[in-house]
Amino acid sequence: MFVMLLVAGGIYLLLGDHAEALFLLAFVFVVIGITLAQERKTQRALESLRDLSAPRALVIRDDRELRIAGREVVRGDLLVLHEGDRVAADAQLVQGQLTVDESLLTGEAVPVDKLPNPKITELAIPGGDGTATLYASTLVTKGVGFAMVGATGTDTAVGRIGQALATTGEMTSGLQQSTRRLVRNLTVIALLLAVSLFLVNWLWDGRSLLESLLSGIALAMAILPQEIPVILTVFLALGAWRISKKKVLTRRMSAVESLGAVTVLAVDKTGTLTQNRMEVAELAAGDAHFIASQGTDLSEAFHLLVEFAMLATPADPFDPMEKTIQTFGHTRLAGTEHLHDDRRPEFQYDLSPNILAMTRVFSGARPATHLLATKGAPEAVADLCHLTDELRFAIQRQVEAMAERGLRVLGVAKGEWQAGSPDAPWPPSQHDFDFTFLGLVGFFDPPRPEVSAAIAECRAAGIRILMLTGDHPATARAIARLVGLSDRPEVITGAEIAALDDIGLRQRLLQVDLCARLQPEQKLRLVRVLQQAGDVVAMTGDGVNDAPALKAADVGIAMGERGTDVAREASALVLLDDSFASIVAAIAQGRRIYDNVVKAARFVFAVHLPVIALALLPAIFNWPILLLPVHIAVLELLIDPACSTVFEAEPAAADILCRPPRPRDANPFAAGNIGFALAQGLGIAIILLAGCALLQNLGWTEENLRISVFTGLVLALFLLILSNRDLAHTALRNLGGNNPLLAPMFAGVGVMLVATLTIPFVRNVMGFAAISMPPLLVAGGLLLACILWMQIVRLVLPIILI
Repeated sequence: MFVMLLVAGGIYLLLGDHAEALFLLAFVFVVIGITLAQERKTQRALESLRDLSAPRALVIRDDRELRIAGREVVRGDLLVLHEGDRVAADAQLVQGQLTVDESLLTGEAVPVDKLPNPKITELAIPGGDGTATLYASTLVTKGVGFAMVGATGTDTAVGRIGQALATTGEMTSGLQQSTRRLVRNLTVIALLLAVSLFLVNWLWDGRSLLESLLSGIALAMAILPQEIPVILTVFLALGAWRISKKKVLTRRMSAVESLGAVTVLAVDKTGTLTQNRMEVAELAAGDAHFIASQGTDLSEAFHLLVEFAMLATPADPFDPMEKTIQTFGHTRLAGTEHLHDDRRPEFQYDLSPNILAMTRVFSGARPATHLLATKGAPEAVADLCHLTDELRFAIQRQVEAMAERGLRVLGVAKGEWQAGSPDAPWPPSQHDFDFTFLGLVGFFDPPRPEVSAAIAECRAAGIRILMLTGDHPATARAIARLVGLSDRPEVITGAEIAALDDIGLRQRLLQVDLCARLQPEQKLRLVRVLQQAGDVVAMTGDGVNDAPALKAADVGIAMGERGTDVAREASALVLLDDSFASIVAAIAQGRRIYDNVVKAARFVFAVHLPVIALALLPAIFNWPILLLPVHIAVLELLIDPACSTVFEAEPAAADILCRPPRPRDANPFAAGNIGFALAQGLGIAIILLAGCALLQNLGWTEENLRISVFTGLVLALFLLILSNRDLAHTALRNLGGNNPLLAPMFAGVGVMLVATLTIPFVRNVMGFAAISMPPLLVAGGLLLACILWMQIVRLVLPIILI
């Protein structure tokens, strides 16, 4: 478009029309100014998103823990690192023990162990076990530790690599790819038609070379779909920025497009449906029960159970449930001999896929004697205790009863091991010990208050909610009942999923809404099976193990407050407040953005058709030329803001969450939408051309013809904006609403139209006659005919919007 404007301006200079040339070339700078303003607005939105999505670090400054942006970490900061964190800078581990994935730097897929070194030394090179050096952008896969920052930014190992890399662009979405194809095809058509018109005027009609060139340039400018890339760029970028106002950060622009098509929302229970604020609600030791909410003192029968639950838990844990155990124990056992804050374990058996329990080993009262404290899944702890079938069934009944009340249940056991000698090796498995079952601890994580209403909105929007959790089936069922997620009592477990093939699993998922006792790899499989069935899947997650499923989902959603860095990096969206209601708000925004892209696309095609007709047909029929490049330039100044600002600011429809998701392959440029737009534009073009022919037969001058047609075309532009805001209503009813940019847009267009008709210099450049009443009355009549046509199209033409 810029090239066309420059060439047209040069031709006017050659013709000696200096006023027209300067006026036209001035539009080049105006269009550049508008483009720069739009790009600046888009850039500011993107920069805001980058600020929100920057890696974060937990540091200790002035004896306080602070969560800061990764770029604000400086040498001398003390990093606090937990499992799932991305290291923010090169640092030395001074306390704790970590396992770190350094494959980013070394290519070695096996994580390496890091041992602390309180004495600050020079940072080592990447690779190898047993060192204390941590590297920026590597991932903590296990452990908790403190590290002193030694290098940041480009001084880090990964920073030096980054200096040698060129920046890479974001992957384009399906909508962007289809838009590029459309623009390319329309550009080829525009250039071919423009060249053909130039040759016909010059060689066939005998017009001058420069006049023929101006006609061809005007036609090319009328056809070139320059607004479509603007729509995609501005709508997606500003749409992502608007979504961030709903406490949802968009990390990948393609997610904005996918949000409106989501059919299944697979959500984690803890922290998404619930508050992730665990409280000890019940204790069970044999036949005795303790209900924390009743406010009674903890009887002696439960002291041993709580004591060993605390011993099986780190003294300063990171896990919310373990924090709850320590807080409950210190509150209820204060002043008793059952608190052992000074005891440190000699060894620890961690959770494993085979044994869902952990055991901490302490030195006993006698040499070579060791005290064992175990907690974990009740069935795993009962198995370690080698109980009889009768006792196992009794414990299972207790667990099921507590789980039906929405409690998450852990079993606790104690044991004693007599080593053969003080330096005897630790047994390879927890099964090599003898344990005594002490009882059950029940935790309650209350549902978030906004979840029930948000789930109801999802159902109204045709979105299915699927719960994916590692909890007990009865716990999942209780929470689902509390929040209204599902009335179906059936739950599928990880063991059942493992036994089914993909076809059987797909059929089973049609019957259940709750998936419990899941392993991380099973979440990934569930996502893929749902996608194979044709669903568009959004999934929430927060842990390192959720990352594969988050990345595979059409819209991966990570928790911003409690999620790990790796989960956030694998996701397309990040919930800044971890609220389920924010997901629903983001889906509504995604649907609004897509709806507005459809409206803008319809407007672009509708408004270009009469412009093309008025630039092409008069030249073919040897009529007076109605639209010159200067007129096209003025019209573009009106069309661009309408597309990129007015339609982008359109509010969401009242039924945005009361209709089913759009199909996965939906396209704003589908035949139904574009056909409806072309019907609108074709009718306006015929009306304007018919009016021109009638006035020409009446002997009107070229200047008066041009006033009537151009004014009618500008008024039709108003009409098209209003008509395409909402096809269910007439243009007059669409004049209202709460679009904040509609009135300023109309006011600006009105001022520009008055200026072109009344300012003598501008009027002469535009080729208009002195203003008089007949041309204005004709323009009004043309507008009334266009209004009638738009109403006929709206009521008669079948509307197929995809």
